[in-house]
Amino acid sequence: MENGASVRIVGIIQARMGSTRLPGKVLRQLGGRSVLAWVVRAVREAGAVDDLVVATTTQAADDAVAAECRKLETPCHRGPVDDVLTRFMQALAGHPGDAVMRFTADCPLLDPMVIRDATLVYRAVPGLDYLSTGLARTLPRGLDVEIAGLPALLRADREATAYHRTHVTSYVYSHPGESRLLGLAYAPAAADLRVTLDTEDDWRLVSSVVAGLGDRCVPARTLVEWLRARPEVRGLNAHVEQKALQEA
Repeated sequence: MENGASVRIVGIIQARMGSTRLPGKVLRQLGGRSVLAWVVRAVREAGAVDDLVVATTTQAADDAVAAECRKLETPCHRGPVDDVLTRFMQALAGHPGDAVMRFTADCPLLDPMVIRDATLVYRAVPGLDYLSTGLARTLPRGLDVEIAGLPALLRADREATAYHRTHVTSYVYSHPGESRLLGLAYAPAAADLRVTLDTEDDWRLVSSVVAGLGDRCVPARTLVEWLRARPEVRGLNAHVEQKALQEA
């Protein structure tokens, strides 16, 4: 598939109330709005995707996610709990596109500029199948973005099993075959920092960031500089280990 300005990129935010380490995290109130609302706002401020949909589950607990989507005036698709790849493909069937920009609803501090950068680069490189800031991580965990082309997702849907179906894109970059992958890197390197939400200590750090920087989308560089200047804040979750891919 040739990339270009006409490539239709659909943003899909995966969100559910179930979480082994921090249940209900996506609807926790952060600076006057839900964590999910932070993610939606960042994507909208980027102005880079052609459509946006939240992909949640059919479980009763996620009725609350669907209700929040109505409040945010954001389309919502409900599908399988653990087969998230199927959930994405179903959402994409209802919101067609040439590529998917995947977001998770536990990353409230996303930088709209990073989102915009990724879409511009993806559209500019002909024949690109996958782009991510996580292939060679330089951003804090919780700011990463990724885009997968439709052919790559269709191949993953045909071939992926087990935890690759939970993680949606992991099959694409771990079994690239003939696919063309591209990584984005940012300076200063800050891969040691963590601003995603998976534990109560993560929540303490993110809450501290919002208390200090306000209810707004903050540029990645500003966030990194703010955390570097405050070792007592960045130390709040420095001990938290990211789940291994097959455990999440």
